[in-house]
Amino acid sequence: MSFPKVPALILLLLAAALPGTAAEGKEKKKPNVLFIAIDDLNHWVGHLGRNPQTKTPNLDRLAAAGLSFTSAYCTAPACNPSRASLMSGMRPSTTGCYVNAQNWRPGIREDQLLNSHFFQNGYRVYGAGKIYHGAGDRGGEWTEYFDGKGGKLTPHPSAPDKGVGGIEFYPLANTNEEMPDHAVVDWCIERMKEEGDQPFFIACGLVKPHMPFSVPKEWFDLFPLESIELPPHREDDLDDVPPAGVKMAGPQGDHAKILESGRWKEAVQAYLATIAYCDYEIGRLLDALESSPKKDDTIICLWSDHGWSLGEKSHWRKFALWEEPTRTVHIWKVPGITPVGKTCDWPVDYLNVFPTLASAAGLSRPEHLEGFDMSPILADPAADWDQPAMTTHGRGNHSIRFGDWRYIRYSDGSEELYDHASDPLEYANLAGDPKLVETKKDLASYLPKEEAKDLPGGGGKGKGKGGGKGGKKGKREK
Repeated sequence: MSFPKVPALILLLLAAALPGTAAEGKEKKKPNVLFIAIDDLNHWVGHLGRNPQTKTPNLDRLAAAGLSFTSAYCTAPACNPSRASLMSGMRPSTTGCYVNAQNWRPGIREDQLLNSHFFQNGYRVYGAGKIYHGAGDRGGEWTEYFDGKGGKLTPHPSAPDKGVGGIEFYPLANTNEEMPDHAVVDWCIERMKEEGDQPFFIACGLVKPHMPFSVPKEWFDLFPLESIELPPHREDDLDDVPPAGVKMAGPQGDHAKILESGRWKEAVQAYLATIAYCDYEIGRLLDALESSPKKDDTIICLWSDHGWSLGEKSHWRKFALWEEPTRTVHIWKVPGITPVGKTCDWPVDYLNVFPTLASAAGLSRPEHLEGFDMSPILADPAADWDQPAMTTHGRGNHSIRFGDWRYIRYSDGSEELYDHASDPLEYANLAGDPKLVETKKDLASYLPKEEAKDLPGGGGKGKGKGGGKGGKKGKREK
């Protein structure tokens, strides 16, 4: 495996500036880490410009204070495999954890996890809310963990029902303070205030905007239904997609029910409202850190575990390999390293989070990591970067994002190819163009050469089943 070449000057600058590294022979104190995980947030945030209706002032101010990746992608478009991959630094094709219903533990040792690495290196490691997949899945070593379970959530009297089929959306009669995520943020803020000789690593896992798209009604009121615009879509968008892709899209399922109900705009409104609520909770975290004496020695790494589709390609939810289910929100603020208010357009994936965070904190790189240290492009987003982003959904199904291209190959050998320079909405599948045979060949060279067998519980078919502690099956994840 080759690593990107880093100019000697950048290495010298990093050695002098990175928190927790030795500079001029003197050991610096290791930085704190605020690690913010968001569930089911797609790229509908203000600074990414994908949906002009969205309201995310706090995510946008974090991006304005640090570095945002405009082409960041999950390694799997489902909670369990995405989180297991990010937290272990290994691909689904290495561990065998491809879908939600699988127990990741037979493929990943507890000591290989990100939080365990920080714990073993002298950090106070706190976790709250959803970091791994299941409601009781704690994974690895923690100093303390808070579940963040809240009280009863009640639909608002204005809600006619709970949605359409499996797509759930309705306002709540509850207050913000009664939301489970609010308790999670409260707890994390208290951990920030603690004093001690050890630096902190705080993993704050926010569940919203995961379904149901249900938050206090005040957030729905920000998006009047008559002002809602549907996402870009074409009725014939699946006509040039191979059967394996059409099967993932499932147009006769969620999408057909939404069309029949005539409530597509309501679902979009609810998702936007739930994003706005999530942004509010992130703002509370940022306010607490910015008013703290620790603000200048705390790394912030924010990520959403995958994207979400709301009718593009007649598809809903995650569980597919196109842009909407795979593109994420990914922001870094590393004191002394990241520029202010810059974006990086290189496609990257979450395999790089573990090695980059270890490097930024001055920790060693565990041998099992498969990703790349992004420190060079954190410092200079225009620096050379020659690694693609890869997403896997079920054994044998992969998507490669490299340069302007997205290449998809399914387990049956069928293909899709899109040129984002001219077709950012992925309407025209160019896989059959004889002029692009070499392009496909080049992109295919990045696909896994070997793929691990499925771990127990999933069958690797890309189905979205739920999972609890230790990967036990639960109800179907939304």
